[in-house]
Amino acid sequence: MEICSFYSTPYYCIVNVKPNVIQKCLISNQAMFPRLKERRLCSGSDVYSVTKNKNRRSCTVASVKGVDSVDSTLLSESYSSDVVDGKVGTQGVTSRGISVPKVMIPSLPSEAKGDAVAVIDSCLWEWKPKLNVHYEKSGCQNVNSAPILFLPGFGVGSFHYEKQLKDLGRDNRIWALDFIGQGKSLPCEDPTSRSKRLDESEGDGNNVLWGLGDEAEPWAKELVYSVDLWREQVRYFIEEIIKEPVYIVGNSLGGYVALYFAAYYPQLVKGVTLLNATPFWGFLPNPVRSPRLSRLFPWAGTFPLPSNIRKLTELVWQKISAPESIAEVLKQVYADHTTKVDKVFSSILEVTEHPAAAASLASIMFAPQGQLNFKEALTGCRMNNVPVCLIYGKEDPWVTPIWGLQVKRQVPEAPYYQISPAGHCPHDEVPEIVNFLLRGWIKNVESDSSVALPLLDYPESVEYDVVKELEFVRQGVKKSAKVQFYGSMTSQWERLGMFLKSRFQNGVYSP
Repeated sequence: MEICSFYSTPYYCIVNVKPNVIQKCLISNQAMFPRLKERRLCSGSDVYSVTKNKNRRSCTVASVKGVDSVDSTLLSESYSSDVVDGKVGTQGVTSRGISVPKVMIPSLPSEAKGDAVAVIDSCLWEWKPKLNVHYEKSGCQNVNSAPILFLPGFGVGSFHYEKQLKDLGRDNRIWALDFIGQGKSLPCEDPTSRSKRLDESEGDGNNVLWGLGDEAEPWAKELVYSVDLWREQVRYFIEEIIKEPVYIVGNSLGGYVALYFAAYYPQLVKGVTLLNATPFWGFLPNPVRSPRLSRLFPWAGTFPLPSNIRKLTELVWQKISAPESIAEVLKQVYADHTTKVDKVFSSILEVTEHPAAAASLASIMFAPQGQLNFKEALTGCRMNNVPVCLIYGKEDPWVTPIWGLQVKRQVPEAPYYQISPAGHCPHDEVPEIVNFLLRGWIKNVESDSSVALPLLDYPESVEYDVVKELEFVRQGVKKSAKVQFYGSMTSQWERLGMFLKSRFQNGVYSP
C-alpha cells in the first residue's frame, strides 16, 4: 500500500466513489474541497469517502479494501518522490499541501552516448504534376510494428517531428509528411505566368516571388491549398506509400486534418491522436456545403491571385517572414523557453526563402473551409469507432485547455492527457512525455484495451482522474512535467472548476 506523507499525517488521493460506511477519520484537520459531486479518497488499497455539506465538502475517511484507482482532479500542488525498481515512491510534499506520484520515464536516445537512434530518410513523392510531396520516414525495418503517420502544424513540416522519427522509429514504422503548399512540398515551378509588362516593371527578375503572375499555368488552374486538398493528399499517401491503415498523429492544423481525414476514410485509420489540434480552419464558406453563400466570394485561394491580394501578400510577407517575427512566434508557442528550437527556427527560415512560399500563404489563408467542421468530423470518427487520443499542452496560448476539454466532452471515452508546463507543440517541447504516451496508447488500442493506458495501473481505471509527475533526463539534466489524465466519470462542471481554479490562484488571474 502506497502512503504519501502530508507532513506527519497520512495523505490519500481523491477518486470518485459512492459514500461508504464511515469507520474513523485518519485526517486530524478536515480537508475542505470545492463543492463537487460525490468523491472518494484512495491510497492504493484503502478508499475513503467525502461527505456532503450544504455549501462545501469535508473529508471523512472510511477503510474500504480492494480499490486501487487514483483520481487526482483536485491535485495541483507540486511534490517530490522516487521510482525504485519500477515502483513509485514518495518523499514529501510542498508547503502548499498535496503530493502525487513521480514516475521516471525513458529519455530520448542520444547518439553521443551510443544509444540506438532510428535513421531518418528524406523522400519525394510526385503526387500530381509539378506537385512533389516531401516526407520523412524511419523504422521501415520494423515490418510487424504499428505504422504511424505524423501531420504537421501550420507553417512547419516533417522536420518538426524529428524527435519522434528518431525515437519511435526504433520500434515502429514512422512517416511524417509536408502538406502541399508548406514545408518542402512547395511547387517546383511558378504556378502563374507573368506578362512582359510585369517582368519589365520588376527589373531582371531576381528574387521574384512565384504565384503573383497574371494567369495560372494549366497544371495550377484548380490549385488551392485547402483542407480538402490536404485530406486527399493524406488519402493517396496512405494508399500509395504506406499501403495499409495507420495511426495518425496531428499537431495544430495537422490535428484538424487528421480528424477530418479519419471522418471521411475511417477504413484507412487505426486511430487518431490530437496534439493541441486547432478546432477550426478557414474563413470562407465551402462551395459544396454552402454553394449560395460561397458565390458571394468570387476568389477563394486559387491562382492567379487578384491584384489587390498580390500587393497585400507582398507587404505582409515582408513582415512575417522576417527572422525576428519567426523567433517571436516560437517564443509564444513554447512554454519552456529553455527548449532548444534552433533547428526548427532555421528550417522555418529556409522555407520562407522559397519563391513560392508567399503566394502559398495567401492561398492557404483565403482557401474555403472544409466540408465538415471540427465537431462534425469528431462525430464522424465516433460513429465509425475510430479510437481518439488527446494530448494537450496546458500553457498553449492559442489552443487553450478549454478546447481540449470540449473534445473530451464530446468523446468522453477518449483518453485525455494534459501536460504542464507545455505549450502549443508538446511533441517538440516535451517529446519524452508525448512519445511515452503515444507508445502506451497504441499498445492499449492494439490489445483491445487489455493493456492499461499510460499512467493507469489497470484498464478499469479509465473512469477516474489521475495526476502524476513524469520525470526524465535531458542532456544530463533531470526535468519533469505534470501530466493529468481525465477520466470518463468526471463531469464538465468539475473540469471547468479545475480550469478556473488554475487560472485564479489566490484570487489573482494568471494567464
